[in-house]
Amino acid sequence: MSIQDTAVIPSQAEKADLFRALHEGPEPLLLPNPWDVGSARLLASLGFAALATTSSGFAATLGRLDGSVTRDEALAHAAELAAATSLPVSADLENAFADEPAGVAETIRMAVQAGLAGCSVEDFTGQPDSPIYDIGLATDRIAAAAAAAKAGLVQLVVTARAENYLHGRPDLADTITRLQAYQEAGADVLFAPGLTNLDEIRQVVSAVDRPVNVLAMAGGPTVPELAEAGVRRVSVGGAFAFAALGAVVEAARELREQGSYGYLELAITGRSAVGAAFTD
Repeated sequence: MSIQDTAVIPSQAEKADLFRALHEGPEPLLLPNPWDVGSARLLASLGFAALATTSSGFAATLGRLDGSVTRDEALAHAAELAAATSLPVSADLENAFADEPAGVAETIRMAVQAGLAGCSVEDFTGQPDSPIYDIGLATDRIAAAAAAAKAGLVQLVVTARAENYLHGRPDLADTITRLQAYQEAGADVLFAPGLTNLDEIRQVVSAVDRPVNVLAMAGGPTVPELAEAGVRRVSVGGAFAFAALGAVVEAARELREQGSYGYLELAITGRSAVGAAFTD
């Protein structure tokens, strides 16, 4: 009998509690974003303490762009990842697939049923001409999400996302005002993806009383720099998924254009990692 067979698998409520506690550790929680069951199990085998889904990475597995996945598809995918390992899993639920607070609450209730430990809700409307919800409605949406997440035995960790910097509105004052409002509405973690300036990140951290997540981006601060600034969580979004797809592109180009097999060296690394991760 293997160690895994004898290990006690934590309940969903225990996973949610652990996920919350991981935001209070001595170092920032490194939260990688798998895009399928295989990548979830692989990342779990590499020693990460929790995982999160990626809307863009998952959409790519379906041959689609980000923003084109339905609520049912996203939640079914999240449920698969939540069941794939013993780690807490948080789901990227975009705008909760609803504009009104009641619809947001229904999505969160479904997220609890999917076996998740947490989820994120963003204030991006999906409409290019009006990309960010009015702050009043946005705050009501987070309040509805938080109430639904705390209504039962599983205390789902809700991450509220202020999307200004990803959608052409690099307004730090408004971003901070929104995060403060989302904190008061009951969010457990705050997230303003797109921030890369360390001084601005410090301002966000000092302006709120909840753990702050930062998205790892090119040119952004390193994890040690973010830790020094008080950041409590670092996620990668779709970057790992697209790095994997980038490796496929490079391998395919080498084979097609050069007729050589240099990519096999990386394949050996991948095969070895899979062999170690996919054992029961």
